Amino acid sequence: MAQAVVGNMLIAQSGGPSMVINQSLIGAVIEAKKQKAIKRIYGSLHGIKGILEGKLIDLRKETVATLEAVAATPSSGLGSVRKKPTPEDCVRIFAQLKRLDVRYFFYIGGNDSAETVHIIHEEAVKNGVDIRCFHIPKTIDNDLKENDHTPGFGSAARFVAMAVMGDNLDNRALPGVKIDVVMGRHAGFLTAASALARVHPDDGPHLIYLPERPFDVDRFAADVQAVYQRLGRCVAVVSEGIANAEGKAIAETFIKEVDSHGNVQLSGSGALGDFLAKVIKEKAQISRVRADTFGYLQRSFPAIASAVDSKEARRVGQEAVRQAVKTESGSIAVRRKPGKAYQVYFEAVPLRNVAKETRHMPDAFIAPANNDVTPAFLAYAKPLLGPLPKIGRFKGVRVEVPA
Repeated sequence: MAQAVVGNMLIAQSGGPSMVINQSLIGAVIEAKKQKAIKRIYGSLHGIKGILEGKLIDLRKETVATLEAVAATPSSGLGSVRKKPTPEDCVRIFAQLKRLDVRYFFYIGGNDSAETVHIIHEEAVKNGVDIRCFHIPKTIDNDLKENDHTPGFGSAARFVAMAVMGDNLDNRALPGVKIDVVMGRHAGFLTAASALARVHPDDGPHLIYLPERPFDVDRFAADVQAVYQRLGRCVAVVSEGIANAEGKAIAETFIKEVDSHGNVQLSGSGALGDFLAKVIKEKAQISRVRADTFGYLQRSFPAIASAVDSKEARRVGQEAVRQAVKTESGSIAVRRKPGKAYQVYFEAVPLRNVAKETRHMPDAFIAPANNDVTPAFLAYAKPLLGPLPKIGRFKGVRVEVPA
């Protein structure tokens, strides 16, 4: 256990926003106020970009009422960024942190944000800079290694399940084929969560396609046609990251924009949904086909955050500060305790274990036909979303009309 160092703290947010990322921010700030070793608490606007540009705010001066209001508000309260630091950026960052006497650096985000923290930590060690770097986990994709699940996922999954519930009701009223494209570059957890929309045996989603399995256009058309022939309608949910047998994302055909970490911006267009709708019209010979791309709506929708997700997001922020004052650097991981009752605990892990790496849906969560999920996934995901809306339906007692 390392001895606590006395100095100031800087915290920032990075990558895609979520409904509960501010819970982690405020959890860390409130915990930092309790620590004697931490003096001033700076918030950087728009991640490391704000550090480089000197755009900071004093979070210790914010009232408790303001902090709690921000905690309950979706999206990134400090603003976000997608930027991979160069060695030259790190030198400039260290100079800024030295001027501010910052000894504790916290960064809230997903895989690429963890990579950013790891780069800064490694450069700090190389340059003899004494600063404790901690990554606070967040990603709606649920694809951080070392974690059973990630803050942000439960709330986004709740949105997806509720949105598909609505789509299924719409599709039942006016039958046809409906295709929903959900976020998930390499991991299908969020798309898989749509399965929790099912209430009745004939409810959609009837088909679910994940990036963990090769996507075949002809098989997709045949699957949709089979469901349509059986039910007279079909709701299919597809991950934005579905890829062919060679591993190339189908959406890359239409999208060329990449970020500083080299990721293709798959959520920036509805082209994948349009392409799949055209496939069904042409190959399955079904005329009424519609497609929606959920896109950024999944990340910052107000008033539907999962209670479990909100609580755990607050806890990872608190735990990061507690760990930072007694150890060197790392990331906080969310672990699930074994047993039927849902319980978690939190643990510090090395930055290198989560930096950049992606976790995928386990095989046990994916149905053998590769177009659905298993009961094991439903049991895994259900506690993270919380109760979903009740869906009513007429019993359908037929009336005999006289001839």
